[in-house]
Amino acid sequence: MQEKAILIDKKDNVATALRQLGKGDSVPVAVEDLSVSVVLSQDISFGHKFALTDIQQGDAIIKYGEVIGLATKPIRQGEHVHVHNVESQKGRGDKR
Repeated sequence: MQEKAILIDKKDNVATALRQLGKGDSVPVAVEDLSVSVVLSQDISFGHKFALTDIQQGDAIIKYGEVIGLATKPIRQGEHVHVHNVESQKGRGDKR
């Protein structure tokens, strides 16, 4: 069976879709000793992220075991995680 999504590091709170995923899909992901299954609340496009747990406004978005941004609003488990609800913290010339 082809994997639906990938989890890079067990510290991550997002996973990445390996193909187009639909609202209501149950998506299992695992890495090391962590295994979780998430029911998607929205369609997720190939290459896009979805939340593995509820994330509060201001919380770190963690991918690759590293903080890649901050939630600009609450994000529920299974929701799309992208520029509409994340402020990047990488490569920004406007922040010191």
